[in-house]
Amino acid sequence: MPNETTWVSSAMEGNGAYNRHAKLQAEGIALALPHMERAVAAMVFDSESRPIVIADYGSSQGKNSLPPIGLAVSVLRRRLGLDRPIMVCHIDRPSNDFNSLFELLDTDPHRYGVDDPYVFPCAIGRSFYGSVLPPNSVDIGWSSFAAMWLSRVPALISNHFYAFGTTGAIRAAFERQAAQDWEAFVALRGAELRPGGHLIVVAAGVHGDGKSGFEHIMNHANQVLGEMVEEGAITAGERGHMVVGVWPRRKRELLAPFRHDGRFHDLTVEHSDTWELPDPAWRDYEQDGDREALGIKQARFFRVIAIPSLASALTRVGAGDTAAFQAFADRLETGLRHRLAAQPRPLRGPVETIVLAKRATAQERGDS
Repeated sequence: MPNETTWVSSAMEGNGAYNRHAKLQAEGIALALPHMERAVAAMVFDSESRPIVIADYGSSQGKNSLPPIGLAVSVLRRRLGLDRPIMVCHIDRPSNDFNSLFELLDTDPHRYGVDDPYVFPCAIGRSFYGSVLPPNSVDIGWSSFAAMWLSRVPALISNHFYAFGTTGAIRAAFERQAAQDWEAFVALRGAELRPGGHLIVVAAGVHGDGKSGFEHIMNHANQVLGEMVEEGAITAGERGHMVVGVWPRRKRELLAPFRHDGRFHDLTVEHSDTWELPDPAWRDYEQDGDREALGIKQARFFRVIAIPSLASALTRVGAGDTAAFQAFADRLETGLRHRLAAQPRPLRGPVETIVLAKRATAQERGDS
């Protein structure tokens, strides 16, 4: 069984599954694209020929990175011409499905840098809760729906797997871990950004009533896990060690590191916005009324983001049994699909976007 003091959540489901089914996240990313465009358009670049560095913190399999990175490349080309080298660093944990990322960057018709010989993609297999790039090397940082994943799970959750499904000391432990992780994430990025650089972060938020908007699907999945214990598909011990180590954040949590004097590790907040995340599966349901299709789409969204973490508590999966993972994932997805179709509801939570800037000195700006 995993040790809750050291265990971290697993990567998204592989074989390109995240690319195919992470449509909800894509909706939130689209809301933040104007921030990317404004940030790149306003940046001051030196006159050297060094490569411009774009860092994609938490790339997963890359599909949802194409619009923001492509936009940044397009604005950079308008500003700096066609010959300035641009290096794009996609960063995720070593267990990430980098094969799907590389295939996407090589074959997707909407990939950035098509017919641009001076755009150079690469990948780094490291957790962004450590240093991943040299100090003062990153011009533009981007991170979408990645910083909600905690560096470690601080405690097991009795009778649930989702921190927002609990209260009291356990929830407080997750909140403390989330605050520590956010400060670490921001501090590390502050060190890696060049003076004058910008970091745009898109994060899952929290409603004013303290709910994330995803309790409905999480509670249904929790009930299916209970059924699986009764069936003997998983053991009670395995079930008790299942945790999805995510923490959606309120705006005040994102701004907390800057509360004293507006600065934190040489970074300042340029923008901070909140939107309501639209559910594309629900939008389709409102048009076609197809409950089964709604259940399938929402269950697949849950599968690619959460089931790998849940499955990591299974003894056979931990021993490398891929058939055991497939059986677990299929059973949980099927049970969840039926429940979601029977009680249709949208998945709607807030999206927080924060734009951080590293101030350039007068000399670095070229001021006289």
